[in-house]
Amino acid sequence: MRWIVLGVFLIGVAAIDAHADAPATNPTTDADLLASGISWQDWSSAAFEQAANEHKLVLLHLGAGWCHWCHVMEHETYRDPKVGELIKAHFVAIHVDQDGRPDLANRYEDYGWPATILFDASGKELVKWRGYIPPEKMRAILQATIDDPTPGPSAKVQTVEAVAGDGGLSAERKSQLVKRFDDLYDPAHEGWGTIQKFLEWDALEYEMNRAVAGNTQAEHRVKATLAQTRKIIDPVWGGIYQYSTDGDWDHPHFEKIMQFQAESMRTYARAYSLWHDEADLASAKAIDSFLENFLRSPEGVFYTSEDADVIPGEHSAGYFALDDAGRRKIGLPRVDKHIFARENGWAVRGLVALYAATGDANYLSRAKDIATWVETHRALAGGGFHHDEVDVAGPYLGDNLAMVQAYLSLYQATGQSAYLKSAKSTLQFIDEHFNKGPAGFVTSQESGILSSTPEFDENVSLARASNLLYQYTGDDRFKKMSERALKYVTAPAISDEHFPAPTLLAADEVGREPMHVTIVGSLDDPAAIALHQTALAVGVGYLRLDWYDPKAGPPARDDVQYPELSHAAAFVCANGACSAPMTQPQKLMARMNKEGKNSGN
Repeated sequence: MRWIVLGVFLIGVAAIDAHADAPATNPTTDADLLASGISWQDWSSAAFEQAANEHKLVLLHLGAGWCHWCHVMEHETYRDPKVGELIKAHFVAIHVDQDGRPDLANRYEDYGWPATILFDASGKELVKWRGYIPPEKMRAILQATIDDPTPGPSAKVQTVEAVAGDGGLSAERKSQLVKRFDDLYDPAHEGWGTIQKFLEWDALEYEMNRAVAGNTQAEHRVKATLAQTRKIIDPVWGGIYQYSTDGDWDHPHFEKIMQFQAESMRTYARAYSLWHDEADLASAKAIDSFLENFLRSPEGVFYTSEDADVIPGEHSAGYFALDDAGRRKIGLPRVDKHIFARENGWAVRGLVALYAATGDANYLSRAKDIATWVETHRALAGGGFHHDEVDVAGPYLGDNLAMVQAYLSLYQATGQSAYLKSAKSTLQFIDEHFNKGPAGFVTSQESGILSSTPEFDENVSLARASNLLYQYTGDDRFKKMSERALKYVTAPAISDEHFPAPTLLAADEVGREPMHVTIVGSLDDPAAIALHQTALAVGVGYLRLDWYDPKAGPPARDDVQYPELSHAAAFVCANGACSAPMTQPQKLMARMNKEGKNSGN
């Protein structure tokens, strides 16, 4: 997931290419690894068996196809003759693209990309190194490990057993996390943190919730941050760059990664729903334009990422300063054409948010088509999903979780019970395959070398998604899943090491009811459609939105009884009681806004 530095505070955003001071670089491609003369292998048990048989250690180069400093290291470091000699004589070398292996990516996300991990032949970690390593330093690290192959300080083991929390936040603990969250805000440049700047979607979602409840400071922070973030939206092709360095928004790294596109699009769309600033809508549409024009496959689903560099290994600030014609004259950055279930699940949510904000059915149609494609081409028996067309490991929690979130958003946007049924099936698959260990849900099934462990962001999302599905269905299984995930997330040993906003979001939702709005009327009744679109467009963050069509059968959860009416109507319900029926969209909007101010966020 995510890895980023906020001042001295590390949060999990596995998408950053960490680096030290680097030399001037030459172009690099995947061919640089071949040209190194090193015999690179895939991650496998066989590689560790080879290391044991040959009395060698194991080196893992974990990178990303879009990562500038990975390209630099592949060209500068691994092609260094002395580095190559040490590796060939003493190591079995493994190269993995982290986008294709979420299990390894989640395990080493704190080490950015490239991450360099040295193991002994049994799989014991000896050294973990973050970011670009120049040749001279790499030679020293390798030689030191050869001379003393015992675990160093970086390889300290953290056990899940030590992090079990009580499953919630006390008032005192919540106050501490809120203060830490507020203290991380940068009023000089807007946004959170002082080293890298990126659109921190969890922070903005949390602040939007506070703003809905009447917090004017939170509203200012959201608006100011979104305005500054526009500086890292590509003004020519659209799409959002991953982040900016130097503590401001003026030094972007130019990779465009699907999670950042989808979550940023979703965030700008919700901001437009709340405040109707046309600049926010334009930003969301600019991101969608990039997806359609550069990452859309012929099948209508999305590829994974676009490289930071047009010439791999060379900084691209000059290139991205050009207009469309100038860029195309030089060439286009490489697009990673893997089609992952996870990335497309994220895209579905972004498109549904644009539909909710605008009422433009084209966004919803595309989202539904993507979900159908993933079901057709990535489905596993029992309700789960592959990551790629062929997975060498897995299945992974991330793909299945992203599809649960996608289904929930599609159910909310359509009222069609089939999406809720699919969400239930996939969440049950998650419970059966990833509910392991003393706390939380693990990233993957066992890989054969390293035991799978929970990952913070995934457990935050799972706590929220399973809780929402519990609210829709009343199924206690999903309630227990949300509580298990939250128990991991809120444990001080975990939450203290991560950015506070995700924990605050999950803890706020689990254990209380969302705003509950039900539309009663036929799914094809224009009056019911208008009421439903209004409910979507209000921009409520934590919302249970049901559409009860009496002709289609009983509602998903029968905790509320609705009267038989001769016309479409909307009800806002809480604690088993509902408002009087509302037939006018304006009255529904006013009632939802009033309830939002009483939400207490």
